Amino acid sequence: MFDPTLNQRESVMEWPLWLAVFGLMLVGAAFIFSATGNQELARHVAWYDVAAIRQLLAGILGLAAVVAISLIDYRRLARWALVGYWISMVLLAGVFLFGVARLGARRWIDFGPIQFQPSEFAKLTFLFALASFLSRPADELRSPGVFGRALGMAVLPFVLILKQPDLGSALVFMPVAIVMMFVAGVPHSMIAKFLAGAGFLVALVLVDVLFAPPGWRFVKLEDYQRRRLLVYFNLDNTPRNATLEQVRASRAQQAKDRYNVDQAMISVGSGGITGKGWRQGTQSALGYLPRAVAHNDFIFSVIAEEKGFLGSLTVLGLYTVVFFTGIKIASQARDRLGRILAAGIVTLLFTHVFVNIGMNIRLMPVTGIPLPLLSAGGTSVLCSLVAIGILQNIHLYRRNY
Repeated sequence: MFDPTLNQRESVMEWPLWLAVFGLMLVGAAFIFSATGNQELARHVAWYDVAAIRQLLAGILGLAAVVAISLIDYRRLARWALVGYWISMVLLAGVFLFGVARLGARRWIDFGPIQFQPSEFAKLTFLFALASFLSRPADELRSPGVFGRALGMAVLPFVLILKQPDLGSALVFMPVAIVMMFVAGVPHSMIAKFLAGAGFLVALVLVDVLFAPPGWRFVKLEDYQRRRLLVYFNLDNTPRNATLEQVRASRAQQAKDRYNVDQAMISVGSGGITGKGWRQGTQSALGYLPRAVAHNDFIFSVIAEEKGFLGSLTVLGLYTVVFFTGIKIASQARDRLGRILAAGIVTLLFTHVFVNIGMNIRLMPVTGIPLPLLSAGGTSVLCSLVAIGILQNIHLYRRNY
């Protein structure tokens, strides 16, 4: 009548985790509608094309995927990790051949009514593949060759996504890889050497972007990426000995480059303690916070304006529950695979939250990285839920040997 292994599973559902997840999903749908509803109603958009409805449908699909994932032990899923990893690499390469260009980037593959973003899928397959690779005996992890292969698994999607270009999503792979290697037991000296090398490259990029004359630039970055860094460091890009006309053009370009960030800061600051009220925010309603990005990259600014400091704190509190529950699941995992995988998922989600909220309040440069479960985007919501579903899977089978 009942599966005999059920008596080996204690506290089947991690309720604090799922209550936080449901809360974030509802908040996301509500404020996506707040940011887009007026325009959609004015244009008489069909109900199935309403952004908030599409967000909820993606959430329902994601929850169905969570149920399916929970039926299969994560160790069995890990056997297919490399297959999934290489499929995602093929999809990332396919973006350059079949991808849809939007806002100057080619990041999506069009399947008719659905546009799929392979970079989000690649994050999940990368987590499984690297966790499976690192769950080998501790002695093997001391080999430079093993460390090099683990690093190569992160570098490949990093390069493919960077070429789209999507710097924000590309950068996520590095902190995730470092944390997973640290948890796995890779020698700290190897990790430290890599971090030192990465730090040197970052410093080189910053010096090249911020201080090198135009004819002396050696680091290949998109022009808009350079301008975003200049905005973040509040540096004037006007060339020396420029004419009055050139100065005016340069200042106009700088004002345009920092417009989104400035409006996001105004949105966050104008919310005060309790906010202006749901759908009462003027920044998004009047289009000061650009409508193309208000419901995705800058959804946190919409929440902060309409629900103020208390609303922002509530969102941060819900994410904190997710993070600490994920850390608890990692500590209780039955094996190294589960521990490494859970640590990678928590790092992935934390990096997204830190970078996205950071760019809304100018702690981080604008990179276009979504806020998990809040930003509009079906692929992002689906993959975030699948990642959290894997945490549930690790918790569910933690006693099932």
